[in-house]
Amino acid sequence: MRVTEIFHSIQGESTFAGQPCVFVRLTGCPLRCTWCDTEYAFYGGSEQPIDAIVDTVRAYDCPLVEVTGGEPLVQPECTALLSRLGDEGFTVLLETSGAVDTASVDSRVRVILDVKCPGSGMTDRMHWPNVERLRTQDEAKFVIKDHIDYEWAKETVARFRIDRRCTVLFSPVFGTLDLRQLAEWVLADRLPVRYQLQLHKLIWSPDMRGV
Repeated sequence: MRVTEIFHSIQGESTFAGQPCVFVRLTGCPLRCTWCDTEYAFYGGSEQPIDAIVDTVRAYDCPLVEVTGGEPLVQPECTALLSRLGDEGFTVLLETSGAVDTASVDSRVRVILDVKCPGSGMTDRMHWPNVERLRTQDEAKFVIKDHIDYEWAKETVARFRIDRRCTVLFSPVFGTLDLRQLAEWVLADRLPVRYQLQLHKLIWSPDMRGV
């Protein structure tokens, strides 16, 4: 598998925010979101066998691990890595763009599905059966750039009844959408969502890698 980086940090997003976590960032992504903050993961990286990846993760002695990208599922071996991490007893999170079919993902894995709002420029790349496949243990994340994104996200949550399937996360595009503005929209509409910030960008520099 081609790996961009493996590091130990504080989980910055999802319902696991604030917890120590090992991140396995795989290389490659077929999408080009306008607000992407991990463009360095599009290319490069190093080839590593699954055994070596698991050994590196295990060395951190941390029970929580997230496989992310780029888009991790673009590498066919990703599903084998996820299963192997589950076999090792880790709580496994998968951060995925929603553009690649999640049907083959191990049922023990908690899928964090990034539902692409119009502001991302990638809405037409969504694989919508992924949304209907969400389970209670999973999470749906909407990264919101402006009020158009917000209204679209609100309608999408209602249309698919996502809040009845799993936790719904609304996150402002860092440095673009005013934090208070998104909070006030959520409160005014009484939305059944969880407002989240990218905690790691508040602890460290927003451009710092390996955190």
